Amino acid sequence: MDLRKIKKLIDLLEESNLSEIEIKEGEESVRLSRLTGNVPAAPVTHVHMEPHRAPAPAPSASAPQASSSSTGGGESGGKSSGRELPDGEVLRSPMVGTYYAAPNPESPPFVKVGQQVKAGDTLGVIEAMKMFNPIEAEVSGTVSAILVENGQPVEFDEPMFVIS
Repeated sequence: MDLRKIKKLIDLLEESNLSEIEIKEGEESVRLSRLTGNVPAAPVTHVHMEPHRAPAPAPSASAPQASSSSTGGGESGGKSSGRELPDGEVLRSPMVGTYYAAPNPESPPFVKVGQQVKAGDTLGVIEAMKMFNPIEAEVSGTVSAILVENGQPVEFDEPMFVIS
């Protein structure tokens, strides 16, 4: 299922007074529901093949990582938590997990800054629930920034790469 569709479903749930949405497309299904009780209402995403969970707590004592990653901002070159992103297409994390730049510790990274990529090329992987999910380029171009470090926890919608 396309991540853009999932994001639109999340927005639909947040804007409505629905408590739950479930959509099935072939063998894949997405179920979104709001938490109830004393916890503030927030959508919790469940994807059949790649479950999404609540964001992991930010790492403590990691000032260099905190300045190298940011959330929010515009899709292309906007301000993001006080940090200016380079011009280009911002690729954001589709899930919560741990980012890895290479398929294994002995291998070179999938991509480097300045490298040409085509739409569909693997830029890295995110480990979530013991599954390694490839992060693919959505557009062709040059990798102008890598905003996350190898082994760093990432949150949903966190900027990861800029491709110009």
